[in-house]
Amino acid sequence: MNLPGAFAMSSASHAKKTALFWGEEEFSHEQVWFQTTWVANHLQQRFGLHPGQRVGLLLKNGPRFVSALFGAMAGGGVVAPINNFLKAEEVLQILADGGIDLLITDAATAEMLPVLQKARPGLRTFAIEEMPASLTSALPVHDSKRVADDTAMLIYTSGTTGRPKGIMLSHANLLANVESCRNILQAVQEDRFIVLLPMFHSFMLTVGILLPLLVGGSILIIKSVHPMKSVIEEIIHRQATMLPSVPAWFRPFIQAAPDSGLPLRLCISGGAALPGEVLKEFNAKFTFPLLEGYGLSETSPVASFNPIKGPWKLGSVGLPISNVELSIQDDAGQNLGPGQTGEVCVRGKNVMQGYWNQPEETARVRRGDWLLTGDIGHRDEDGYLFITDRKKDMIIVNGINVYPREIEEVIYRYPGVREAAVVGHNDPRRGEHPVAFVTVLDGVHVEEKSLLHHIREHLADYKVPRKISFLPALPRNATGKILKTQLREIANRPQ
Repeated sequence: MNLPGAFAMSSASHAKKTALFWGEEEFSHEQVWFQTTWVANHLQQRFGLHPGQRVGLLLKNGPRFVSALFGAMAGGGVVAPINNFLKAEEVLQILADGGIDLLITDAATAEMLPVLQKARPGLRTFAIEEMPASLTSALPVHDSKRVADDTAMLIYTSGTTGRPKGIMLSHANLLANVESCRNILQAVQEDRFIVLLPMFHSFMLTVGILLPLLVGGSILIIKSVHPMKSVIEEIIHRQATMLPSVPAWFRPFIQAAPDSGLPLRLCISGGAALPGEVLKEFNAKFTFPLLEGYGLSETSPVASFNPIKGPWKLGSVGLPISNVELSIQDDAGQNLGPGQTGEVCVRGKNVMQGYWNQPEETARVRRGDWLLTGDIGHRDEDGYLFITDRKKDMIIVNGINVYPREIEEVIYRYPGVREAAVVGHNDPRRGEHPVAFVTVLDGVHVEEKSLLHHIREHLADYKVPRKISFLPALPRNATGKILKTQLREIANRPQ
């Protein structure tokens, strides 16, 4: 079984049911499958798409993203969804690394094509708008013989420096993660998933697209996330049930949403650490839960999630999902017991095949069957996972490990704070010391001295930031993750 084969079976079983909502437009499962076959046929006939050839998707969110995704795979291609917020130079790095000479674009991304084609003369492109608006039957597609263990997607990491890394995910990796997510989320064909994050991101690809379509559900694609009021109105109008998003989105959602009348049964937080204060505010207001999970693109991406019916533990990202194992290990690869802090390691059918053409980087994150995530955490006596921080984000003060998230959680508890991020500043005497960056709620003024006093009341002196910088907004990547690399650069600039 491969992904387009699974979608073909699902769409046949739910042919007339709505698969995609896009503003006032609706597309049935059958229509999306017809569009999928058109893309596959077009790529094979016009461009000679052959099995294993990489196909880039440089597309904004919309229904045709789905057709392009499944169509490129149905034609035998390996799909590389590209961050459409990148500049031409950054896109060229991905095209070069992946050997991508076939690119699907749309009107919104077409403006950079002249730059891409000049730098990469062999690049061939076609605009997804060429696809007919209405198709009444499936087109013939040459069987590409793609099997479960073949690579289905190349997911490029969002690192801001160095060579980009293409994460190879097989059809089997993604199908396994979809099935595990179906079990843990209890997803059924009546569910309507809201897609408001970029569709190129691994979180949305699996939880927002593959999962609902392969279980025969529906997707509500949000055209614009601003204003929040219109998003909430559309959720109510379309009676959407599942809302996956990133932590930064939920605080304004809490403030804007009504206390009752929402059709949601579950909100899912992923992509970054969910502040405890946001979780408390959410669960104090709504009857449906906000549950946090954990994963990374290398794990397709979900690795753990809090059980829907509980028990829930504040600060935990839950238990390993079905067919996934978690382990906390020290640097020597020894398993650590409950409460002991070490590196989070994952193994299972969802773990990537490796990094595209980077065997050394692949070997660096492998220890036998285990994937070394680079995240630091521990498990309690019940097996619940708690993420302390990214290994690379850890600050070492006088030889003592300091975890930024611990400091951030304390800052979030101070009245008026909207967001907080803590990074290390190089210190010739102490190695490093913490520096905090904070944004505040509209109309609120926070004194640095008062906030530092609050932190000092809760944390050891060596964990207290030497400086707090107040910013209008924290730098983020396209999926809302705070860019600590940029904050470190700011923190370490010469004064």
